Amino acid sequence: MDKRHLIFFASDVHLGLDVKNPVERENEFVRFLRAIPKEETAGVYLLGDIWDFWYEYHDVVPKGYVRVFSALMDLIGAGVEVYFIKGNHDAWCFRYFQEMGIHVLEQPYLFEMGGKKFCIGHGDGLGPGMGLYKFMKKCFNAYWFRRCCGFIHPRIVFWFATGWSRKSKLARNVPYQFRGVEEPLYKWADEFSRQNPVDYILMGHYHTRCEENLPSGARLMILKDWVDQPFYLNFDGMTGTFGYFPNME
Repeated sequence: MDKRHLIFFASDVHLGLDVKNPVERENEFVRFLRAIPKEETAGVYLLGDIWDFWYEYHDVVPKGYVRVFSALMDLIGAGVEVYFIKGNHDAWCFRYFQEMGIHVLEQPYLFEMGGKKFCIGHGDGLGPGMGLYKFMKKCFNAYWFRRCCGFIHPRIVFWFATGWSRKSKLARNVPYQFRGVEEPLYKWADEFSRQNPVDYILMGHYHTRCEENLPSGARLMILKDWVDQPFYLNFDGMTGTFGYFPNME
């Protein structure tokens, strides 16, 4: 087995969201990153919404998170590849992450590790329906929208974004029940895996833990958020298992 045979996945940490204990949530995330065995790990994949809101101006980035970036930089310095998939809360990153050596990806992203094929993403907007959401997402990610926001004072942009976030189901502690075969993401994963043979499809966004065996033979795995408890997925080169930090083997 290759010396670097481990990969870790985490999603929906929502750093900065003022719900329950945001300081301790950030502390736990830093401890998780520090606990990753550097010499045995090939990659760390962050599947979006790591930040509850991230907007990167040309010369200004959100304050804080110094210890998070320090832990990520230590991993990169030790030879661990760090990948970030844009979520619906932290899609507006442009150069800052790349300058630190973080690979910024778009969903769906395909890669192979240990003879297994992976498809990863944040999970938002995938599948049939959701017309209004898809339209809003297209607008928010459009160049003209990003340029307009860039001319607005950061305090106004962050005030609006954090206010919007406080109205979300996650902030209001409304649990989500994944509907299995009726879920748009399940339908998307089923069709995608038929056309693109993969072993695992890994997503976040839904704030609930889920494992589904697809008709194609692929396994759909959804990572839970970090608001109630730190949560990660580990692949050891042969199998993928969910885990709760600090119970890392």
